[in-house]
Amino acid sequence: MREILKNSNGELFSIGIVMSEFNPHVGEALVKACHQELLNLGVKDERIVLAKVPGALESPLALKKMAQTKKFDALIAMGAVIRGETFHFEVVANHSAKSIMDVQLEFSMPIVNAILTTENDEQAMERASVKGKEAAQVAIQMIHLLKSV
Repeated sequence: MREILKNSNGELFSIGIVMSEFNPHVGEALVKACHQELLNLGVKDERIVLAKVPGALESPLALKKMAQTKKFDALIAMGAVIRGETFHFEVVANHSAKSIMDVQLEFSMPIVNAILTTENDEQAMERASVKGKEAAQVAIQMIHLLKSV
């Protein structure tokens, strides 16, 4: 059996990040952690592009436009959907996640969904640095995996 080995060298890759500006403190914390980890993995700063959108529901369209350019090896969606008092939380969380997956499958490229869905602001902030770092790692790992298959 031939195993595809994990590779975390991002030196040759271009990464696009789409950040939802709703709950900006969470989005910025995610992006900061992700950006630092991408640099740690060897991605050149000039090959990282950040696009900001108003909210999580706008992320899939921005991701699709970025995917269409064929300039990126992977894309990362970042932001936070925090539960409120209405059903809107479920609508935004479910539709943004489904639409991000649809774009990933349509373009056969890694799109990491790092849009946090939490009960409150404290949970979101507790997860932001870890999820931001993990999103960078997943993006690089998935690029290598898809190139090896």
